[in-house]
Amino acid sequence: MIFVPLPFIVTLLLVLLAIRLARREEDAGQHHALFLALIGTYALQSVLVGLRWGYDVRAVMPLQAVLASFIAPLAYVAFRSLVAGEDARPAWNWPHLVGPPLLVAALYFMQPSPLGLVIVVIFLGYGAALGWMARRGPDGLVAARLDGAVRSYRALLVTASALIGSALTDIAISLDLDQTGGRHAPVIIALANVLALLLLGGAAAAADTGAQERLASPDEDDPDGEDGEDIGEARDVSLGAAPGEHAEQDAAILAALETLMGAGRLFADVDLNLGRLARRLGLPARRVSQAINRAHAVSVSHYVNGFRVREAQRLLETGDLPVTRIMFEAGFLTKSNFNREFRRVTGMSPSQWREARHSPPAPQPR
Repeated sequence: MIFVPLPFIVTLLLVLLAIRLARREEDAGQHHALFLALIGTYALQSVLVGLRWGYDVRAVMPLQAVLASFIAPLAYVAFRSLVAGEDARPAWNWPHLVGPPLLVAALYFMQPSPLGLVIVVIFLGYGAALGWMARRGPDGLVAARLDGAVRSYRALLVTASALIGSALTDIAISLDLDQTGGRHAPVIIALANVLALLLLGGAAAAADTGAQERLASPDEDDPDGEDGEDIGEARDVSLGAAPGEHAEQDAAILAALETLMGAGRLFADVDLNLGRLARRLGLPARRVSQAINRAHAVSVSHYVNGFRVREAQRLLETGDLPVTRIMFEAGFLTKSNFNREFRRVTGMSPSQWREARHSPPAPQPR
């Protein structure tokens, strides 16, 4: 019977996941290409783990070490593209993507003794960098679609935890080598790599799904130029204000937002993200999120989804459109997110809410 190591099964799952993501629209943006490359790298590393620990092919060890040092910075660069949005400069990515693998390759062939420690430091460093990146919450992912910002944020946390967990696993393996001569090392390495790669692959797919957006030019963002007056009002808001002036400035930003969401129906754009919303207002993304956070104590995604839920309520009450059609009309892209946000606001599912509104009132006792 042919022995198929578990990492090869993981590779198959990751390849199927990558194929599914690759079939998305071709103009989905640089983050899509980065997350797709990330999943492909996970799949290749899973193959190497299977060859090394399933068939004891030691010739793959150099590539395995170099690829491990490439995974962490690639994950950092991919999520950084969601934080920086269109301001991300690809030239800044190369030091991260090239430096660690070159260092590990040089150490492997010239001075291998500190190699394990260097890889641990790389994983801990980039894991901590991703954790720091997550400090602003979902609103920090300005390029993530608002319908999927929470999903992308959770993927960011999972990736940071998995990278740090991988570094701690390497430390546990080193201790096992010192204390038992490596009796448990093969099992620890195989299982830890399989678990980490599955978590990382799922996180990358979730982040990419949450980040999908059709790229639009400024003209496509505002084809009719209908909000020029409101955008100008938002631009006049000073960013260097004293704390006591925040309320007045926030009010101006929120008034422009209300116009965009109301008359402009910007909430109905399923590809809307914080970066695009900020561009419409002519303000930095962080300034917009701060105004919403201070005034409503919610994230930008919850703020926009509130408008979407109210639109869904209107359509559910006034017409007989299918719930799925209403979901798209209101600006939601996935049924799971639509149901979750609708229940968060109303306490009921869309179908329950429609049934309650259309049911005749119960007769009152005399």
